[in-house]
Amino acid sequence: QVQVVESGGGLVQTGGSLRLSCAASERTFSVYAVGWFRQAPGKEREFVAAVDWSGSSTSYKDSVKGRFTISRDSRKNTVYLQMNNLEPEDTAVYYCATGSKSYITTGYDYWGQGTQVTVSS
Repeated sequence: QVQVVESGGGLVQTGGSLRLSCAASERTFSVYAVGWFRQAPGKEREFVAAVDWSGSSTSYKDSVKGRFTISRDSRKNTVYLQMNNLEPEDTAVYYCATGSKSYITTGYDYWGQGTQVTVSS
């Protein structure tokens, strides 16, 4: 059972930046794809970004392209989501997820507890 823990959320003004981190309990985390998702109040959870095991292949939700960057540091067993030029519409609980696939996929088995991101206007 892989445990993932998100951190780095907080309150930021419109146009500001935050960097979220996703750390895992198992070293095998470094060979699996990782995704970031978010859920705003009253809305369904949605995909935000994903990275494959190597870090060379990434995928983004259209509305965050050019503003968010997903990356990973295998030595630290951590995946990051750098969020720039934040907008109030980015306010949500952000979740990190991983599974047993090395490539980017739509299904993930292990989820973190989430970290709150609030963007004030």
